Amino acid sequence: MPTYNYKCSLCKNITLVMQKISDPPLTSCEKCEGELKRMITGGTGLIFKGNGFYITDYARKKQTNETKEKIVKTDNKVSK
Repeated sequence: MPTYNYKCSLCKNITLVMQKISDPPLTSCEKCEGELKRMITGGTGLIFKGNGFYITDYARKKQTNETKEKIVKTDNKVSK
C-alpha cells in the first residue's frame, strides 16, 4: 500500500498516510481543518527481498574488441 504525504495550507503540518490507490485523496487537516494538498515525493528506492539479488546481476558487460570481432565473423558466416 503506498504512503502519501499531505501538507496543510494553514498550519503547514505534514501528514503521512497509507492509502490504497483507489481511495480518494484527503481534503481537510485533522488539526486545524485547513485544506490538504498531496505532495509529490520521490518514493522509495528499488528494494529486492530474498536471496540471490545482486547489483551485478543485471549490469552490462563491456565487450572487448575480440568479442566484437567474433560476433562480426559469425554474422558474416550466417548471412552467406
